[in-house]
Amino acid sequence: MILAQNHQQQLSGNRFWCLIFICFCLSACSPKARTNKSPKKEEAKKSETVAEKPEKKFTEANIALLIPFNLNQADLKSGSKAGMEKSVMAIDFYQGFKMGIDSAAADGLNFRLKVLDTRDDNTQLLSLIKSGQLTGSDMIVGPVFPAGVKFITNYSVANQVPVVSPLAATHPDEFLNPNLISVMNNIDLHAEKIGTYITKANDPSKTVVVLISTRKAGDETMAIPLRAYFKKNNAAKFTLEEYSSVYAMETKMVPGKRYVIIVSSSERQFVVATLDKLAKMKNAGSQIELFGHPNWSKQNYNTDKLQLLKTRITSSYWVDYKSSSVISFIKKYRSLYNFEPGEFSFKGFDTGFYFGKLLARHGAGYMKYLSAEKYKGLQNSFSFIRDEQLGYINTSLSLLEYKNYALTPVE
Repeated sequence: MILAQNHQQQLSGNRFWCLIFICFCLSACSPKARTNKSPKKEEAKKSETVAEKPEKKFTEANIALLIPFNLNQADLKSGSKAGMEKSVMAIDFYQGFKMGIDSAAADGLNFRLKVLDTRDDNTQLLSLIKSGQLTGSDMIVGPVFPAGVKFITNYSVANQVPVVSPLAATHPDEFLNPNLISVMNNIDLHAEKIGTYITKANDPSKTVVVLISTRKAGDETMAIPLRAYFKKNNAAKFTLEEYSSVYAMETKMVPGKRYVIIVSSSERQFVVATLDKLAKMKNAGSQIELFGHPNWSKQNYNTDKLQLLKTRITSSYWVDYKSSSVISFIKKYRSLYNFEPGEFSFKGFDTGFYFGKLLARHGAGYMKYLSAEKYKGLQNSFSFIRDEQLGYINTSLSLLEYKNYALTPVE
């Protein structure tokens, strides 16, 4: 059986009208929120000293949302799906973010939300900076892609304005911005999550940890931090073997040993062949458990085989559709926008609500409280640590297991 995945929603007429709305007004906000057109891990510090005296409160918080609506490319005249598909992610994130800010405004703070189209183009970003569109921002959310996050670093550092990177999973050492707030987990954190679970759940005298990597660049992105993890602390007690494929591993297996296998690839053809072989080995009596790449959650593989192998993957996000808060959000989103919230709608809400509450509660000194304010959201959870060079890094992520034909949290 193949596990059905959630695919991105098709562009609807409602999104078409929403894009027109964004083009011409970008307002329609609640009374509280107004919209204007327009580490290294081990070196990180887990908390900061919170100021003893109250910080100056905002009378109005100014947030700049930099997102690629690509309005210059959208074919509004024809309203065709092909002409506006690139804008769908931006619309979903914006609408979720706006709902989050509106919810945070219940704490009594007014928000001025300036929404700016980056067009996924650094020339456009430079134009926005030079024209003063970011001046006076208490927080910048975006850009959403790594090139834009890197480009805005100099502005952030020079003006001491925090930048929230909401969607880029790039390691923050590529930006070197002490004012950067990285929401998405980098691959080093995924590797550490897997390593920590394996070392806690297994006996090193009875377990062999196997890393499967083809040594291609894509595989090595995850393989490198995994190798590093199993060379330090208690993880060094485990035997770590490495092979280019499970076929090469099979000939070296020791009877009676438990094998915990980590596949660092998300190349579909390679993964399909790997799952087929491992399932045969499991059925033949081998003691095997499997850990896969985070991208497997967005790919379709044989679920029976994934469950047979007790496959687990890490993920930066997970939605419990039975949760009362999720059900409430979906109903409200449908009521406001007349279509279903997607992945980026949830991401937008959690980002808007968390940072909106942070601004409302702590005022001008909100950054001092970032490491102390934990959050379990509709889809994302936040637990930030601070690195003096890399900024704030979200360390909260989930370990999910293929079980009952769905991905469910292990812990």
